Amino acid sequence: MTATRYRAGALALVLAALAPAALAHAEDLAIVNARVYTEPGTVIEQATIVVRDGRVRAVGPNVPVPAGARSIDATGKVVTAGFIDASTRIGLVEVELEQTTVDGSFPGAGADVVHAAFHAIDGYNPRSVAIPVTRAGGVTSVVTAPQGGLVSGTGAWVQLVDENTAAEPILMPAMAMYVNLGEAAMSSVGGSRSMAVERLRELLADASEYARRRAAYERNQTRPFAAERLDLAALAPVVQGRMPLVVRAHRSSDIRAALRLARELRLRLVIEGGTEAWMLARELAAARVGVILDPTDNLPSSFDRVHVRDDAATLLAAAGVEVAVSSLGSVSNVRMLRQLAGIAAANGLSPAAALAAVTTVPARLFGLDRGQIRAGAVADLVVWSGDPFELSTRAEHVIIAGKEQSTRSRQTLLFERYRKLPSR
Repeated sequence: MTATRYRAGALALVLAALAPAALAHAEDLAIVNARVYTEPGTVIEQATIVVRDGRVRAVGPNVPVPAGARSIDATGKVVTAGFIDASTRIGLVEVELEQTTVDGSFPGAGADVVHAAFHAIDGYNPRSVAIPVTRAGGVTSVVTAPQGGLVSGTGAWVQLVDENTAAEPILMPAMAMYVNLGEAAMSSVGGSRSMAVERLRELLADASEYARRRAAYERNQTRPFAAERLDLAALAPVVQGRMPLVVRAHRSSDIRAALRLARELRLRLVIEGGTEAWMLARELAAARVGVILDPTDNLPSSFDRVHVRDDAATLLAAAGVEVAVSSLGSVSNVRMLRQLAGIAAANGLSPAAALAAVTTVPARLFGLDRGQIRAGAVADLVVWSGDPFELSTRAEHVIIAGKEQSTRSRQTLLFERYRKLPSR
């Protein structure tokens, strides 16, 4: 496999449209008189949240406000943990049809279909114009990951901080390995879904062998492996159980094949897409495999999605499967994450499970301590004007790691500019 140069960037002209936002507040903060969802299903009325040094220091109905703390009156408002989208391409794509702004999207066909050594974080653009728009929708962190090929590479967990806060946007630079099965991989490996599973099994077995015999490999004392050194090294944490393997698959037979593979090699498996995952709900629950899905992906748009259902998330959750709701690889529509969760709730998912699907579940799937409001937790908070799953609700205050963020974006700037047209 020849070395590939991965390009990252964004259109300077587009980025220039964003005016500098005010610097985030760094002082102590108190949110008072709020209806606080400390975790899905647990509500405290008339509560106060005290934030200091980027973390929640106290939350409860009788918590005193520290002297000198800036207060946000949340009377009649709802406070939740910041929302998390477990599958996006934010920061990797700016304009889909302009190739110089697209990073980490690999064509399906060709000999070079293994990109395990590709790290999304190397191409991540923290100044993407999609970030302020997404943040204004109450989304405080996302997983951004590459797409395409048989093995796409590693995704990263990033927090959507305002570029003027000087905060570190990267939470986990390499938090999961992404692979494709089913129709997404068939063209990569010769038109057979079984061949995709065979090739993936061979890759993972060779990665395990490489991890055990790295010194012998360096001395050229091993048999030829199915991938090159950097790809094998990148897959080593997966076969050692230290990194989740996210399998993008929709058809139930492909998901079952992924379950068999995970059982054979003792992998930490997560299913992404999962249109037909509801058909294997008991097996997924028994294997403790979570599913990331889009509840609006509800049409039989391909032969991999013949058995689609509107209430797939509900059926999975009822069986004990951890379900994360996601925009599934989107960029511009991540801002609609709360609407997606609301649609899942409208199709039977309990409000608590819908909130968990965009807070605690994504955090648990990838091992990050986010998604709750409790003493000691990172202060990712959103003050909503009402029920966050209602379309008329707005995110009035967005706080990431204890710092209030700007909710202005290119859209609001254009709105302000053209709200009053000059008279002729």
